[in-house]
Amino acid sequence: MDAMTSRESLCSRSGFGAGPCIAALLMAATLACGPVDGSEGQQEPATQTRGLESTNGETPNGLAFNGLAFNGLAFNGLAFNGLAFNGLNSAGFSAWFEQNDSLAETVMRYLVTCAVPGGETRTFTDSKGRTYVWQGSLGLAPDWASGQPATVTEQQLVSACLAAHVNKFGRHVEFSLQGRNGRGQLIPTPQTELQEFSQREGCFFGNLFTNEGIFVGNDDSPLASNESSVRACALGKKDECSPMVQVGSCASSCTRDSTGTSYAQCTRNGITYAALTTRIHPKDIYVCGDLKCQFTESCGIGLFTTQCTLDCGICLF
Repeated sequence: MDAMTSRESLCSRSGFGAGPCIAALLMAATLACGPVDGSEGQQEPATQTRGLESTNGETPNGLAFNGLAFNGLAFNGLAFNGLAFNGLNSAGFSAWFEQNDSLAETVMRYLVTCAVPGGETRTFTDSKGRTYVWQGSLGLAPDWASGQPATVTEQQLVSACLAAHVNKFGRHVEFSLQGRNGRGQLIPTPQTELQEFSQREGCFFGNLFTNEGIFVGNDDSPLASNESSVRACALGKKDECSPMVQVGSCASSCTRDSTGTSYAQCTRNGITYAALTTRIHPKDIYVCGDLKCQFTESCGIGLFTTQCTLDCGICLF
């Protein structure tokens, strides 16, 4: 793929294939993104440039978290009707994109972030002359990003990356992503990042492009009844982020990488997938009893997340 792609279907040119790419985008089409404060800055309609908040950059405290990512995708039940691609014909992509350009832009923003290396962008101009620029970051699919057909491994890694960015609340939260790209090169993860994001979270694997599904496992004990987190898909209740399938402990389905910091591959239904592993900050697991009523907690009589008297009080109505 050229560094700048204008008015051409990224899926058509990707090598993922039209049908498989539809499957992936249909899954991704059930995702929406919302910032922490629930608002989105408006930009001039002529040029809308929006990239994922970070990876491979400087964090507010000055540490370089090379594997760092932000999640903000949430399942919301939306689907695109009439999504179709006609080979290399850009009309199919344009028609799909313009059914719901805001949601489609989110899908493509995360897809390019996962697949394309940092420092590169992909551009699309719609029929109204509005230009969208999507920034690469993790570079998990180097063959696809350079214009070659995506390998099966790249399909699996991009699928895992999209899944890792999902949470049910649509909030932006920092998390650390470990693994290798489609050519087996490690995602750079300095020791400072592993120390800062010391809470092991989950493993993500599957293949959206072949309709084999997407799976998540927990890399630590599941959340207790008095615990909650914005990042609920891996450590939360079973199938809390359906259609993502919770498989239980990562250790029961996956093999660790030689570095010991991530899972190299996971097996499900007799198929072995390249996997990605996530870590989060300990503060992003909330506990009923810390005297802070988090948005994941509710009032009531008890010491549970759903009825946390100490943090949220007794319900008055």
